[in-house]
Amino acid sequence: VQLQASGGGLVHAGGSLRLSCAASGRRSGAMAWFRQPPGKEREFVVAIRWILGDAYYADSVKGRFTISRDNAKNMAFLQMNNLKPEDTAVYYCAAAKDWGWFEASNFDSWGQGTLVTVSS
Repeated sequence: VQLQASGGGLVHAGGSLRLSCAASGRRSGAMAWFRQPPGKEREFVVAIRWILGDAYYADSVKGRFTISRDNAKNMAFLQMNNLKPEDTAVYYCAAAKDWGWFEASNFDSWGQGTLVTVSS
């Protein structure tokens, strides 16, 4: 699976951004967003089960971020609202064959990353 992420940028705290991830190749069981803040480890943000559309969120983004997908276009989206400076990171989309495991090691395809910067 090849993944192409886009939509990052600079936004003030409280603002919104929408990330997109275009997938080509085999259909995945799950797609997810991870992020890597400056100087920190990569962390899980949210995942969506492709068939059912249900999602699992990290506590840090619940109520602010929403993941969705477009089956016809084979794309996933991450709507990020009420952004905070601590959301600043490179955001990666990732795909996995199976749903239910949210460690990075379960995801075998990764996009190139898109930078989100939230100013205070």
